[in-house]
Amino acid sequence: MPFLLVDKPAGITSHDVIDRLRRVTGIRTIGHAGTLDPFATGLLIVAVERDATKHIAEFVGMDKEYVADIVIGQTTDTLDPEGDVTNGPPVTTTNDELRTAMGTLTGAIEQIPPMYSAIKIGGKKLYDLAREGKDVERPPRAVTIHEFSLISHDLSSSLIIPSPFTIQTKIVCSSGTYIRALARDLGLALGTVGYVTALRRTKIGSYSVDNAVKLVDLTAQNWIDAARSDMVPSNT
Repeated sequence: MPFLLVDKPAGITSHDVIDRLRRVTGIRTIGHAGTLDPFATGLLIVAVERDATKHIAEFVGMDKEYVADIVIGQTTDTLDPEGDVTNGPPVTTTNDELRTAMGTLTGAIEQIPPMYSAIKIGGKKLYDLAREGKDVERPPRAVTIHEFSLISHDLSSSLIIPSPFTIQTKIVCSSGTYIRALARDLGLALGTVGYVTALRRTKIGSYSVDNAVKLVDLTAQNWIDAARSDMVPSNT
């Protein structure tokens, strides 16, 4: 049963990836294990043919690893670069204050999903309600943030920096975590707002984007060479 590790490019949906692979492989029964937003890049695990697709839920439930660029002091209505940017309350922050705020968002936490998400409330998807100009109450969801750490940032340990500023972070989290909500909540913890400007999924479970193939490189002639048959979770 073949699986593909695909490095999704920015600017297309996860469903676009599946459509392209259906054309490349000539196979209709294809699915992926975990949606990436159009602006996001990185690892998609793709199952090809029915024997593989029946294992998708097991991959969906695995922990994920991301690299996220987060702006503190500005936000958008979508919490990503596709929305309209607005400024939040001005704040000044040190490295220590930033790390402390990130620490409050590590471990078992509850997240309120973004309005621009596919969760249904009253039978309607939240992003449809958001496009109608509605902001409805969303019940919080329990998630676990195993790691929320700085990769690079504009701050020194002693310098006080005014917002807006950008940080690059590494996030390891449970399935169902919204990275856009984490950026929003980090901004709130610092007394302002925040949103994600770039997002790359680097791991799903033990599977790494370093071993993925770029979508543009897959052809009808070579896709089977890139496919893997050793990816059935061990508990099946």
